[in-house]
Amino acid sequence: MSTLTPTRPTRLPSRMLHPAQKQVSVGILSTYPPTACGLATFSAALVNGLYQAGVTDIGVVSVGDDDALSDSPNVVGQLIPRDALSISRVAQLLNRYDIVIIQHEYGIYGGEDGDEVLEVMRRLRTPVIVTLHTVPLQPTAHQKHILEAVIGEADIAVTMTAIARQRLLAVYSVDPSRVAIIPHGATIPLPVAPTSGHPPLLLTWGLLGPGKGIEWVIDALALLGDDVPTVNYLVAGQTHPKVKEQHGEQYRRFLQDKVRRHGLEDRVQFDSTYRTVDSLLDLIARSTCVVLPYESIDQITSGVLVDAVAAGRPVVATAFPHAVELLSGGAGMLVPPRNPESLSKAIRKVATEPALVQSMTQRAASLAPMHNWATVASTYRTVGESLLRASSLEVRS
Repeated sequence: MSTLTPTRPTRLPSRMLHPAQKQVSVGILSTYPPTACGLATFSAALVNGLYQAGVTDIGVVSVGDDDALSDSPNVVGQLIPRDALSISRVAQLLNRYDIVIIQHEYGIYGGEDGDEVLEVMRRLRTPVIVTLHTVPLQPTAHQKHILEAVIGEADIAVTMTAIARQRLLAVYSVDPSRVAIIPHGATIPLPVAPTSGHPPLLLTWGLLGPGKGIEWVIDALALLGDDVPTVNYLVAGQTHPKVKEQHGEQYRRFLQDKVRRHGLEDRVQFDSTYRTVDSLLDLIARSTCVVLPYESIDQITSGVLVDAVAAGRPVVATAFPHAVELLSGGAGMLVPPRNPESLSKAIRKVATEPALVQSMTQRAASLAPMHNWATVASTYRTVGESLLRASSLEVRS
């Protein structure tokens, strides 16, 4: 990122940042708990990180229908999809803040490919940072247009990996000087040594639905020979609300049937318990290895991957871009998607090579500091303050 100077018409910040002034206010537009999705979890953690970074005036505008409205004191309004009056009110709310951070994902905003977010952005008069959670490798013409327009309306677009930035610049027509990299954050637990528990415990967690690839891990376990010690596998997480609304528990039942057909009932367990952050960290600490068998290799970010690495846990993952970037240095093993044979070989190594597990654990732990939410949020604050100062100078000139 060579410059933070806006290249489109100057926004007029709600309050100019004096050089001696330390405090800024931040507005955030995103889904937010109790909505169950990755962006909501991300935004709640970012808010906490901003507080740790010294930002005390934070207002969240949540995206969703009335049933999803949060009772969090941070939530100051709600963007209701396909509601023109809501769009106008939301813009007014966000313009009260010095900096606005927008979480972008096609599926959460109204309109075709979420194009209603542009109606909000065009009404904003304050510096805008947009965090890109999806950068399709093969977008439709409309998806490409929308993402380029979103970046054009923002002052800075943030990708969370170098690979995502490279893809963005290769596929989309955007100004490289306005694309920054800020890593995905994670809650950093106390250091945890590799578990010595027997048998080894493999863990997959997150909202459940087709595409997660859990069936391939079950098939991989069935391929392990008698010479491999018993390996247990825990699938933790509720079914994704949208999946459950459309298909009920069909995917979970499919997985459970596969477990029965392979005779793995005593080795594979499903836990749909809702977990707090502390409870999840305790579960991760008890695991030997985290497995992310996602079927798509188009995924540019994974909060689960970052949380696993930040907790110092080795990861076996399919070679989606974020995993390639984070694990290639030795924090885990990469396998092709939909490939139980390769998964089985990786699991065998986890079960039979403790020195390898120790090495991957140490490498994972070394990556944790860069993902601390306070560090990540502080970077957002620094970028926002730079934009605010640049806007102030441009107005004065």
